Amino acid sequence: MIVKDEFLSRLRKIFDLNLYEVKVWTALLSRGVSTAGELSSIGDVPRSRTYDILESLEKKGFILMKLGKPIKFVALKPEEVVERVKRNLIKEAREKSKRLEQLKGDEVLKELTTLFAQGIKFVQPSDLSGSLRGRQNIYNHLDMMVRDAEKTITLVTSADGLNRKLEALMPSLEKAKKRKVNIRIAAPITKENEKVAKELSKVAEVRSIPDLKARFSIVDGNQVMFMLMDDDKIHPNYDVGVWINTDFFAKSLEQMFENAWKKGKPIK
Repeated sequence: MIVKDEFLSRLRKIFDLNLYEVKVWTALLSRGVSTAGELSSIGDVPRSRTYDILESLEKKGFILMKLGKPIKFVALKPEEVVERVKRNLIKEAREKSKRLEQLKGDEVLKELTTLFAQGIKFVQPSDLSGSLRGRQNIYNHLDMMVRDAEKTITLVTSADGLNRKLEALMPSLEKAKKRKVNIRIAAPITKENEKVAKELSKVAEVRSIPDLKARFSIVDGNQVMFMLMDDDKIHPNYDVGVWINTDFFAKSLEQMFENAWKKGKPIK
């Protein structure tokens, strides 16, 4: 059996399998029913590893084990595999979410918080900075900033970025509004994102600034997150953000932003 490396690589990414697992699985698919020894030979996988791999595939819902002498393994229809894997992922995610939720009142979280509180005493404010790669990581950190906001939130973004802000930050922005946090959002408003702008205006003061070419956020006049790339020209995985905790830079950036904000057109 010859399966192209490119195809195996795609399967690994889609189903979160290692190389030996995809080799054994595709080998079994090509036979329907087979023994571990046969699959080792067909898939070019070390014989000593084959049983462990087959056991792993069975647990993940990719194959069935047929008891007998010798033990044989049965392939499932790919459509059935997709459904099984999806159900398993959903179940696993729920269980992990439940365990993490239970940590809120657990001693483990209290000890971790104590460790952090002790460590942060030795950190200078200027040291609280870092770079983030990948748009998902950037938005995860931005969401944390919004959740911790006490007084003000300023979001400056692109036309497409406005759509992403609604999807990624709306729940946290709603909670921030209930905490009486003053929220301002500036972006080029177009026909494509006008509905999004109106939705965001329920929790923030939104203004259209057509010529605005910037992507940054300021929280409480001391935390800044600014993006280094043009989101029209960069893949989300290669987006880069820089986070800085500095009163001086945050307030300087806010002062420069005020001029553009005054010229913006309010969205009602």
